[in-house]
Amino acid sequence: MNGDAPAPAFGAPPASPGLDCGVSRPSLALDFNASAPPLVLDFDASVLPLEPDERRIPLGEWRERIGFGCSRRDFARLETFLDRAMPAAHGPVFLGSGDFHHVSLALLRRLIRAHASAPASLDLVILDNHPDNMLYPFGVHCGSWAGRAAALEAVRHVHVAGITSPDIGLLHAWENDCRPFLRKKLTWWSVGRHAPLPSLIAGKEHARCFRSVDALLAAFLPRLRDMENVYLSVDKDVLHPDAVYTGWDQGLFRPEHVEAVAACCAGRLVGVDICGDYARRSYRSIGKRLLCRLDGLEGAPPVDAQRIGERGREINVKILEALR
Repeated sequence: MNGDAPAPAFGAPPASPGLDCGVSRPSLALDFNASAPPLVLDFDASVLPLEPDERRIPLGEWRERIGFGCSRRDFARLETFLDRAMPAAHGPVFLGSGDFHHVSLALLRRLIRAHASAPASLDLVILDNHPDNMLYPFGVHCGSWAGRAAALEAVRHVHVAGITSPDIGLLHAWENDCRPFLRKKLTWWSVGRHAPLPSLIAGKEHARCFRSVDALLAAFLPRLRDMENVYLSVDKDVLHPDAVYTGWDQGLFRPEHVEAVAACCAGRLVGVDICGDYARRSYRSIGKRLLCRLDGLEGAPPVDAQRIGERGREINVKILEALR
């Protein structure tokens, strides 16, 4: 299996970033430290204060253009802006609500460009209730970015763990991008949800289904320990709704499960981002409102938004502590 090969040194000869958005950018020199103060990319004001020395970049003017999904042109413009606005040295990056999970792709590409990463030199681990591998012909979508990440030459393998969404089931198989499975660069780790598409295309080892989260982690953590350079992306919709409310359909992980994965990555992390804080949607775009409705997404929280935000902050702090 592709993911079992030894990882080359991170930062060896350059590799193509894979998703050409038509913008040429210079190489960067980045310094990630999981123990460094967090960086908040503040698209929607959903991430409450985490630490006194955190850094925030206000991005409210980008919310309508980038949230949920955007054109390739707007995504490229955001990447250019982040290259200028983000500090070279920073800790874990917080993105706000899950509507901005595709910004992870921009951060990953920025990292690869900065280190002139060798082919197959890092593994991408995504904790998410959804596969984020859906076909989206109009640009880059929060539910399509994992497939694009798998196409990056520097990415050895993509593991999406914690899926309970029907998006991987038979009825939705046609909506998924099969190319990462044809390349054997993507594995789904699900709980109680079988995935026929990867089993058919790449083999059962690319569609791991378990009866419980504990069983999933018992199989996944040993694989994680064998990875040399790990980029970790956490969407808190992987958590049970009793733990935190995200505004998306949610999975079965508990905070301690996320913390276990974060702690297991210690010493091998090359980047971390976290999303899934709650923000009420107010898109002006008819297309985005329609897509939200088709996904069954609610427009308002069932309880007090401030309490939801405080609980989200508590989970964020616990993840930061586990990373350190």
